[in-house]
Amino acid sequence: MTNKSIEKEAIDFGPFQFFTLVLSIYVLVALFAESVFKLPSDVREILAITDNIICLVFLADFFIRLKRAESKKHFMKWGWIDLLSSIPMLDMFRYGRIVRVVRVLRILRAVRSTKMILYYLFRNKTQGTFSLVSAVSVILVIFGAIAMLQLEKGIDGSNIHNAGDALWWAFVTITTVGYGDFYPVTYEGRVVAAVLMTAGVGLFGTFTGFVASWFLEEDSDKQDTHVVTNLRNEISELKSDIADLKVAIENSKN
Repeated sequence: MTNKSIEKEAIDFGPFQFFTLVLSIYVLVALFAESVFKLPSDVREILAITDNIICLVFLADFFIRLKRAESKKHFMKWGWIDLLSSIPMLDMFRYGRIVRVVRVLRILRAVRSTKMILYYLFRNKTQGTFSLVSAVSVILVIFGAIAMLQLEKGIDGSNIHNAGDALWWAFVTITTVGYGDFYPVTYEGRVVAAVLMTAGVGLFGTFTGFVASWFLEEDSDKQDTHVVTNLRNEISELKSDIADLKVAIENSKN
């Protein structure tokens, strides 16, 4: 992908698309971990559940950008990679050739995403920061769930026993809801909980700042539009006055 095509595509991107780009980097890291390390079955289950959810996000992103694309044919030059990389790593495909193809395509998507992320961050600092924090929060939920499951499973008094329990706990913790149905009982688990809660507070603050800056930008755009409109009206009036002045000068000469 050339720099010009990156620039054109980044201009049309919004926070959601940037969010999916960061997830692409995570998918590559998760793919590397699954391929290189011998992970416990519980960890693989968490990664599999997360992968299925992220694939739905990728698929939604593909159709959103396809709908917005001026030229569907031009979009599909790279869009087909996004479409095929949205295929989840289901057990029925895990040992087939299709999984190898999907893995390669996800690597290509991640490489392209890195360039897009850097370009987007420099052009749209506010939206880029919000999207980056959101994506990091998702990644924290995943790794927080993995850490909590490894720390709490099999411990006396613990109520976090499987991947579903760990993911639910991590989600309600980072959103600062904290139902209390699942909670850590080990010291290490409480440290992980503190990290997630702190990240949740930061995410909420970033979201609030993003909304406030968005409204300020809207007001600023309206003011700029109003100023430009007034300038155009004044220029039109000046042109009209100059034309009248020319006519008056010509009449005085005659």
